[in-house]
Amino acid sequence: MSTTTIRLNHLQADLDARMKSLRKDYSAVTRSRKVVEAALLDGKAHYGINTGFGILANKRISADLLATLQQNILLSHACGVGEPIPPVITRLMLQLKIHSLSLGFSGVSEKTFLQLLKLEESGLIPWVPSRGSVGASGDLAPLAHLCLPLIGRGEVWDAQLNHKVPAADALKEKAIEPIHLQPKDGLALINGTQMMLAYGAYVLERTLVLQREADLLAAMSLEALQGSEAPFDERIHAIRPHKGQKAVAANIRKLLEGSEIMTSHRDCGKVQDPYSLRCVPQVHGASRDALEYARKCFEVELNSVTDNPLVFQQGDILSGGNFHGQPLALAMDFAAIALAELGSISERRTYLLLEGHDGLPTLLMKDTGVNSGFMIPQYTAAALVSENKILCHPASVDSIPTSLGQEDHVSMGSISAFKLLSVVDNVERILAVELLTSAQALDFRGSVAPGDGVAITHQALRKEIKHADKDYEVRNDLDRCAQILRDGDLLHAVEDKLGALN
Repeated sequence: MSTTTIRLNHLQADLDARMKSLRKDYSAVTRSRKVVEAALLDGKAHYGINTGFGILANKRISADLLATLQQNILLSHACGVGEPIPPVITRLMLQLKIHSLSLGFSGVSEKTFLQLLKLEESGLIPWVPSRGSVGASGDLAPLAHLCLPLIGRGEVWDAQLNHKVPAADALKEKAIEPIHLQPKDGLALINGTQMMLAYGAYVLERTLVLQREADLLAAMSLEALQGSEAPFDERIHAIRPHKGQKAVAANIRKLLEGSEIMTSHRDCGKVQDPYSLRCVPQVHGASRDALEYARKCFEVELNSVTDNPLVFQQGDILSGGNFHGQPLALAMDFAAIALAELGSISERRTYLLLEGHDGLPTLLMKDTGVNSGFMIPQYTAAALVSENKILCHPASVDSIPTSLGQEDHVSMGSISAFKLLSVVDNVERILAVELLTSAQALDFRGSVAPGDGVAITHQALRKEIKHADKDYEVRNDLDRCAQILRDGDLLHAVEDKLGALN
């Protein structure tokens, strides 16, 4: 069977293409369903098909109650609490669940699979409470809420994505009839790692741009602070050839090409810069390598089957543990630490920019006293850096038994996921502070031009945000800087003229 490979750097486009292709061909679903239908007639016990779930796996269920069993598993497991999962991530969850089922190892019925496709095609996004998963049998509670609308239960987001509305009403408006689940359907729907996977993939896709933007900002700060280009010499990194370190050093060299600032102070006598400038390749590079590990882990998961039991074409129905979230939990904890370090070193560069080095005005404003200048944005960055230190305590080192001990080691990957999203949001805000302050500092370098990449970045920002001569309400500019980083505008401006960065 030919399937679309879901790639992290083309996540939404690949998933959209996969959904479109499945509306024409879902033959793998049909083949796996035939195995389940045969199993219903062989008189044997098959977990979750004609038995109870979890600690109740040893209880056989009579044939007349098999459909009720599947309906009940959705209802009983839909016990999530807390704030809803953001709609953009919930939509990913839904598409990832459909993709995983489509690979043909789940045995879900055609009717249920087609109902999932209808839900996705209609644009209805289930309203899913965020808390309730321990990342053991995957994301049981969140996935139960995700799939309740198939049977006309639960809630979906309204068209404006502002609040929840009853799924039954939304289905009726779209002329979609609720379905009755068939044997195996409920278990196939709620077992899997799609919530953890959606969070992690969403964040890691953002980091593909963010890690290069961190290099842009480091180069801006380096120029504004009249730091040395020597630590980025290719020969240094060739004898400690970590991939990320070499890539970052190459990026900085590229961004500094044509710098008059570097030429102007080349013989100034300064021996060494602080680590937050000198060790950018080593720190940013280590974060890149960690994020690359996480990216590879998630690309494997994006193209995996993670429910239970699994159905094979030879007629075997095997119960295993592919739903366990440990690979994702570890990768997300590692990614959070890597991202937090990008924020931590950025805040240190912001601090240096405010100190008044090499002709820069203290606090980056000439008339201080009556004006506080950029003193307080650094407080904001510092607060977010410290918050990230708390968020980076790994969730994956924790476990708590569930299902009366049947599920005696769990991943806590859902908590890794929530923390990771908070960390990346914080890091974007920390980098936004450096962007604003480094641009302000470069304004004071007068007619001496920075490197080509730094100049492009600076000019692009100044089209959106002006130099500040006196105190003002900074929050709006910080919000705008964060949005610019999230949209990748500065990176695109640089790469359009200089070519792709590493």
